[in-house]
Amino acid sequence: MGLVQAVVGAVGGVLGDQWKDFYTVPQGLPATAALFAAVPQGTNAGRGSNTSGSTNIITNGSKIVVPEGYGLLLMQDGAITAFVAEPGGYEWRSDDINSKSIFAGDGLVSTFITQSWERFKFGGQPGSQQAAFFVSLKELPDNRFGTQSDIYWDDGFLNTQVGAITRGTYTLKIVDPILFVKNFVPASYLQPGKVFDFTDLDNAAASQLFNEVVGSLAPAFSLYTNDPSKGNRITKIQQDSLGFAQSLSAAVEQGYHWSSDRGLAIVKTAIVSIEYDANTRELLKTVQRADALSGSRGNSNLQASVAQGIQSAGESGGAAGLMGIGMASGMMGIGGLQQPATPAAPAADDPVAKLQKAKQMLDLGLITQADYDALKAKALGL
Repeated sequence: MGLVQAVVGAVGGVLGDQWKDFYTVPQGLPATAALFAAVPQGTNAGRGSNTSGSTNIITNGSKIVVPEGYGLLLMQDGAITAFVAEPGGYEWRSDDINSKSIFAGDGLVSTFITQSWERFKFGGQPGSQQAAFFVSLKELPDNRFGTQSDIYWDDGFLNTQVGAITRGTYTLKIVDPILFVKNFVPASYLQPGKVFDFTDLDNAAASQLFNEVVGSLAPAFSLYTNDPSKGNRITKIQQDSLGFAQSLSAAVEQGYHWSSDRGLAIVKTAIVSIEYDANTRELLKTVQRADALSGSRGNSNLQASVAQGIQSAGESGGAAGLMGIGMASGMMGIGGLQQPATPAAPAADDPVAKLQKAKQMLDLGLITQADYDALKAKALGL
């Protein structure tokens, strides 16, 4: 009985595998899908007549359409046999006896008799396994990273160690599909109906990538903030998605060899938030104050502060207070501030200048009326 079933299965399988089919991308595919099997249109849309063909055999003459942004990976008995990176329609041709079809002009004897005999040896099943997989060549979005506790790195601009909690996303690209499939994709995804998705929480391989990215964040921050071409500014990271992506990709490659071992690369990043620790926040405040008081703006601020101090001293301490301010200004180096251009001071022995100066001091309350009268008599030689 088993022999009869094997013969019937062998002949029925040969007949079912004679139909050509049309292979394309499966319906309802997520935008983050990285690798998935090509689906025969008869199964994908339910309109074809080839419903009894073998799932692991592609009939000669079948057409496979490669969309823009995808590559086609062909496999025979578990080995990669070809890769196509150009979009378009391709016809499947194989020397494997199980792929032969009378509709493809492969002959009647070799197709029916030889195929049936070969399948009879395997209990009615084809003794080969053929598969076609699409690999995304686009940027794959929504790959997330984040830290639950502070990470620390040496910052060249602040000249000390800084720390922060951060989270964000990055786009990933498969730069070497063959290397990616050979060295990284688990065998469980190399079968019909399975989709390899980096954002799938149940994908253990994708979870490993997440952990490696988190482990590379501190070196990536260090590479970015200590790069002279970036101005050594930690605050530029959130504005420079490409620049930080290069630093993160370099850190990941240095630590985990994504590109050379797995055919993967980080293209862009988007840092959603950076929460600095208390010490770093204080350092950044100090740097902001220093920036605000640098250059001509700093001179203007300090000059206004000194003028206010002189006025306050004059109101409270008279000439003695004014003298104290002058001494303090000399000690602090305020005299070295850049001053706006002023007309040349009048000659020291000019009695008019002396009287004008004395009058200003009298108006400011720095001297009394008696002091002013004395200075007036002296200047006029009375």
